[in-house]
This record gives sequence, C-alpha cells and structure tokens, in this order.
Amino acid sequence: MPKPIVIFGTGELAEVAAFYFEADAGREIAAFTIDGDRIGSNRFAGKAVLPFEDIVTSHGPGDHDLFVAVGYSGLNDLRAAKCAEAEGKGYTLPSYVSSRATTFSDFACGSNCFILEDNTIQPFVRIGRGVTLWSGNHIGHHSSIGDFAFISSHVVISGGVSVGAHSFIGVNATTNDHIAIGARCVIGSGTTVAKSIPDETVITSEPGKIAKIPSSRLRGF
Repeated sequence: MPKPIVIFGTGELAEVAAFYFEADAGREIAAFTIDGDRIGSNRFAGKAVLPFEDIVTSHGPGDHDLFVAVGYSGLNDLRAAKCAEAEGKGYTLPSYVSSRATTFSDFACGSNCFILEDNTIQPFVRIGRGVTLWSGNHIGHHSSIGDFAFISSHVVISGGVSVGAHSFIGVNATTNDHIAIGARCVIGSGTTVAKSIPDETVITSEPGKIAKIPSSRLRGF
C-alpha cells in the first residue's frame, strides 16, 4: 500500500498536484506543508497546513512520502532546495506520471517529477529529478531533460536534444533535433531554437506585430 503524501506548497500548483495524485494516481493526500513563517492559514484544499520545520513530528518519513509542488521560481532553485531539504529529513519523493501520458517500456524518470496528460515521451528519453512537463508536450527519442527543468505546454523537443538542468521552456516553443540547450536557460513562448545554446541563455520570440491594415482588407478572409 503506497504511503499517504504530504505536499509542500499551498499555491495553485500544490492544489493541482493534490488533484492529480488523488484522482488519477489513487494516492491519499495527508496534509500540506510550507515554511512556518509563510503560513497564512492552517487549512488549504480541505487539509491541514503544517510547518515544514516540524513535519517529521506528525507526518514522519516512515509513514509518509513528500512531494514538492513548487514552480520555476528562481530558475527552479526553490524546488531543488526544498527537495534536498525533504530528502535530508528522510522522505521519499514520489513522481506523478499521468495515466494519459504516452510512454514506452523503457521509460523512467527521477524523483519528484510532475508529468501531466497528453505528453508523448518517445523511447530512449532520459528525464532527471524534479522535472515538470505540463500537458501536451512531445519529447523526441534519445533526448534528455536535466534535473529541475520546467517545460510548459505544447513544447516540441525534437529527437536527440539535451535540455540542461534548471532550464525553463515556454508554451509552444520548438527545438531542432540533435542540439543542446545549456543549463539555466530561459526559452520564451513560441520560440524556435535552431542551434545549440550555452548555459544561461535567454531567447524570446518577437511579440506579434499589429498590421497596418484592418482585417476587412485582407484577401481571402
């Protein structure tokens, strides 16, 4: 029988994680936890909110797992730090992989991953620890996603691509195949990455321009 889960976080992502773990993975959510000085209410999503500093006292690692539901703040550093703290307390950090994701027999990921519905993860893909894949992405064969990367929705990672640790890739971004995205990169929404880029690169797509003519003058519409 799987252990009940304590979720670190009291934001929208924590609420979403609790929903998926319960509704799809059949896991019990025992409580939520955050740093004691950030607790504003002792209840969240119908569960108790407990100080992270004291969580082992009431919900220890012998009887509970812990999932860190934190977004990409500080280039995913906060999520990485809280995972390290939780592991230091002795907790196992489960991953959630949607039953509606497409994976193959060789699929494996690290701890504390959050992989939502409609992700297509092809064979020979390697996914590290603490990776978030929001819904609807394509991860091509022989690609690797580094620890604590965050990939938004409808991203196309082509075959043989390496995504560095702690990187963020925005909605509808696309990569060419067999390129390397360095660590701690930020790829903006709708961007095409055509060649390898070094660590800490920021790429943004040009915002949509407003045409000088009204839609009524467009031919074919």
